[in-house]
Amino acid sequence: MKLLVITQKVDINDDNLGFFHRWLEKLAGRVDKLFIVCLSLGEHQLPQNTTVYSLGKERGYSKIRQLFRLENFLFKNLPEVDGIFVHMSPIYAIASCPLAKIFRKKMILWFLHRNVSWKLKLAEKCVAKILTASEETCRLKNRKKIELVGHGIDTELFRPGDNVRAESGFNVLFVGRISPIKNLDVLIKGINILVNQKNIKDVRVKIIGSPLEDREKEYFEKLKRLLIENKLTDYVEFLGGKPHRETVEFYQKSDLLLNLSPTGGIDKAVLEAMACGIPVLVSNQAFRKFFPANWQDLLMFKEKDAEDLAEKIINLRGSKEDINLREVVTKYHNLDNLIEKIISKF
Repeated sequence: MKLLVITQKVDINDDNLGFFHRWLEKLAGRVDKLFIVCLSLGEHQLPQNTTVYSLGKERGYSKIRQLFRLENFLFKNLPEVDGIFVHMSPIYAIASCPLAKIFRKKMILWFLHRNVSWKLKLAEKCVAKILTASEETCRLKNRKKIELVGHGIDTELFRPGDNVRAESGFNVLFVGRISPIKNLDVLIKGINILVNQKNIKDVRVKIIGSPLEDREKEYFEKLKRLLIENKLTDYVEFLGGKPHRETVEFYQKSDLLLNLSPTGGIDKAVLEAMACGIPVLVSNQAFRKFFPANWQDLLMFKEKDAEDLAEKIINLRGSKEDINLREVVTKYHNLDNLIEKIISKF
């Protein structure tokens, strides 16, 4: 089989999309030839049966020029491929549709997002199927083309560590973009309750991630001011973005992963933490079904409720439970299983 993948970025060092490099490695291992078209190209280490073609964003090419480059690549190479897999970009499914129809190539879209945009609605008309992780990660009303296939977590990389916790105290981790929807202000308020009201001084929080858009950068500045106002700079540390493959060590050395996103899609960072065998604390009700009944109340807090968050951290800090949810990830969200499902659709 010869497969064409269209994605936003190929860069093993990217803190947001670096994980997809591993997907490409795995896909290349299952096909004879893998063509990859990306909007932007960075460092990559892919097998010899791959061809990577950039639309030129990293070189400052205009959107019109990027579109012409895409259409030119499709016209030259679509006759040779057996199918098209579009990752997370409905607009590329739309742009590829005319030539995909002309050359009669099956196109499948991978999509996870709480928002239902006009682009997604139009892309749904262009593709044969939309693959997504769960009911909550694609909210199109028309469900005929949607298939639930789980997330793709590299459980070979994200696994329990052999080392004892590197630091003393209770070490809490957050991994994700610095964005208002992540509710990091609630995290800081919760830590303020622990440190300044309940006099719990052994909690340390590491935040891995960076803001991308202007409004996210403004939010980041607000968070830093909040830390200073509450005298929490010794307790909460922003580490910036990290290459995806480097985050595993932070999971392994943490006592708890916090995720404050609202109910909706299944956040990949939570599954990565679970694969590493550490407890998670979430407000997203979509995760409830993955937790054993006796742990659900322990591992979930009320959305945007700093006081409940603080209480749940206290409970987990003092818990004697051996909380390990790795088996859930290996069974339902294993990358190898997902790659097999993707290939089977073609």
